[in-house]
Amino acid sequence: MTIEEAQQQVDEWIKTVGVRYFNELTNTAILMEEVGELARIMARKYGEQSFKNNESDKDMADEMADIMWVLICLANQTGVNLTEAFQKNMDKKTTRDSNRHKENPKLNS
Repeated sequence: MTIEEAQQQVDEWIKTVGVRYFNELTNTAILMEEVGELARIMARKYGEQSFKNNESDKDMADEMADIMWVLICLANQTGVNLTEAFQKNMDKKTTRDSNRHKENPKLNS
């Protein structure tokens, strides 16, 4: 699935199942909530925290997908073509950082 197809699929789902988009502010708050849920899993799996008895990392992929879902909703609502935006961002990073990381002693030790 392409990013464009994902944007179309989310839009179709919203219009047929979801009734309507939540407003942009609500979706921004939901996005932050979803990022926090992923951060909690990451802190427990890769950081110093441990999982509680009723927790596991089994939902990590689902949390990442939730983040994508809400980000796609926000893109659709604000008229952002994520395919174009991502390509422009990759081009920017490639130009700006062409030697930056190779010359970073912190990454090459």
